[in-house]
Amino acid sequence: MSGSGSVEIHEVAPRDGLQNEPGWIDIDDKVRLVDSISDCGFGKIEVGSFVNPRLVPQMAGTGEVLERIRRRPGTVYSALVANNRGLDAAIAAGVGGVAVFASATEGFSMANVGATVADSLGRIRSLAGQAAGRRLPVRGYVSCVVECPYDGRTDPLAVLGVAESLMESGCTEISLGDTIGRARPDDIRRLLEVVLERIPAGGIAGHFHDTGGRALDNIAASLEFGVRVFDASLAGLGGCPFAPGSAGNVATERVCEMLSDGGYDIGVERSEVGRAASMARKLPDLASHRQEHGDLE
Repeated sequence: MSGSGSVEIHEVAPRDGLQNEPGWIDIDDKVRLVDSISDCGFGKIEVGSFVNPRLVPQMAGTGEVLERIRRRPGTVYSALVANNRGLDAAIAAGVGGVAVFASATEGFSMANVGATVADSLGRIRSLAGQAAGRRLPVRGYVSCVVECPYDGRTDPLAVLGVAESLMESGCTEISLGDTIGRARPDDIRRLLEVVLERIPAGGIAGHFHDTGGRALDNIAASLEFGVRVFDASLAGLGGCPFAPGSAGNVATERVCEMLSDGGYDIGVERSEVGRAASMARKLPDLASHRQEHGDLE
């Protein structure tokens, strides 16, 4: 792979990377993780989410993390929100952008948010409108863009329909998620051929889980179509708690290596990325230790 120009890596370790960890990650550790990511020079960091803590307990305390982190000028610190209460809490914590999420399939939508795709898009329309009114950029995630753990293969036209709805709601970027990591490069090419007929590549990001070991290949396929934003998680942390078999975000350090060696400008310091990845790699063990010894908040 060879190329030129800039590619942006959207760092999601503090949210998508940690949300499925079984042991409690201490708030201090989360703050240190975000600060270490800032030191790398990333322009966008997803710090956490404002969702029901009973459903995703690891994301409790996101407001405190946002309030305590050391903010780097030029970096946008965002959070995922699911409802008006979450949006208000995110704004109160000083969030710089918000993310909303929808599924391309009915089965995953019901498992994830307990609503049909149409109903979830209706909720998002209201949320995105309120965020836009506060002049906050809104990012839209689309889950299960290639395959769903409940419904099987996903029709690319269904993905396009959801992505268009999110754009019409005010999302400035759509992240296409291979939630269970089953996608192959040809799947991504077929998907992008459909989606890019209606949405410009500049409004698309790729979110590829590495469960099947093909995330880097899928990034390479996306680059062929002009996609220049990719989500990644330090040390490959993460997965989705509502998608069986989804563990395995693509590791940021591997994405940095592939893109840099391929001639792309990624705008981050790779030595700092290595240090941040080493810190992230230790967090699950620290959490397990606390859980075993009852040292929990």
